[in-house]
Amino acid sequence: MKYKYDAQRVKHDARGRWEQVLSGLAPALEDAVDRRGRHVPCPVHGGRDGFRVFPDVDETGGGVCNTCGYFADGFSLLMWINSWDFARTVREVAEHLGSEPAKSVRRELSQASGRTSDDATRREHLNRTWRESLPLTHPEAEPARLYLARRGLSLCVPESLRFHPALGYYADNHLVARYPAIVGQVTGQGGEAVTLHRTYLTASGHKAPVEAPKKLMRHPSARQLTGGAIRLVQPGSRLAVTEGIETALAIIEATGLPAWATGNAHLLETFVPPSGVSQVLVFSDKDRPSRQHPSGHGQEAARGLVTRLWTMGIRAGAIAPTIDIPEGRKGVDWLDVLNLVGKSGFPALGSVEKALARAA
Repeated sequence: MKYKYDAQRVKHDARGRWEQVLSGLAPALEDAVDRRGRHVPCPVHGGRDGFRVFPDVDETGGGVCNTCGYFADGFSLLMWINSWDFARTVREVAEHLGSEPAKSVRRELSQASGRTSDDATRREHLNRTWRESLPLTHPEAEPARLYLARRGLSLCVPESLRFHPALGYYADNHLVARYPAIVGQVTGQGGEAVTLHRTYLTASGHKAPVEAPKKLMRHPSARQLTGGAIRLVQPGSRLAVTEGIETALAIIEATGLPAWATGNAHLLETFVPPSGVSQVLVFSDKDRPSRQHPSGHGQEAARGLVTRLWTMGIRAGAIAPTIDIPEGRKGVDWLDVLNLVGKSGFPALGSVEKALARAA
């Protein structure tokens, strides 16, 4: 029998025990857990020293990869490393810990009160960050415009991307410094605002010299991130979807197709298009094979999304770049294609139709 578990209860039970949970449910994390706070090779894509779990990993379960992204807690870390959905992750952690499916009313009320307080703080932080941000056309937003130009992008940017002149960068809950940043609004399946995506920059338009220059802000527990995206433009009946924001902007510039960004491979695989979209073309990243993802993480995520969309009655296809992955890099994306080959490296609309007509 599969019991239902309350995520907040399980998270409470795991606090102070995340090291044993992560080692037990994801053996690939054992090296990082044993050397908590210190850099080790990423358990997904390899490399030399791009990944670490937080020094307080036993309390939070979190970690960060310079390439794959920021994982605030043990749930998100296990979802990434094991390619599990949220429900399975909660269940696996609960069963590993021996958590009860139900707890006392007093504890339930106490947890609800704590969630309300945390959620209020997160909402205020999100709202304040968005209020303080400026349009990318503002004179002070020059670092953002320089950054996009350095990335090879020339089109006018959408309203869902804004600029913050001095956004705090935190590591292990401590303020490291303040940097200019591009801020993107992440919306849920129904179009409701969920959280913000941040790209930290320097004043000269380079990525900030920090461990994870691209991060998602924590969102209120009542808001669902899975299935959402950064809605860069209005969709038509056809929509392109990518992992990265700059990749989506490259698609728009090169093809004219409306494109949205999900932020990472996991959110790409779980993406749900809005009503009215009948065709989805996934412009996937092309990643090197790894032990966890033998066909490449980006390609596998795209394939999973396409398969699920067909079961939903939505025509879908995936296209990966054909250019080679340079030595020393973990992958390439369609922004690389735009910069190296130009618009001629993108599929013509006729081949797009063929891709959409093929079953997953």
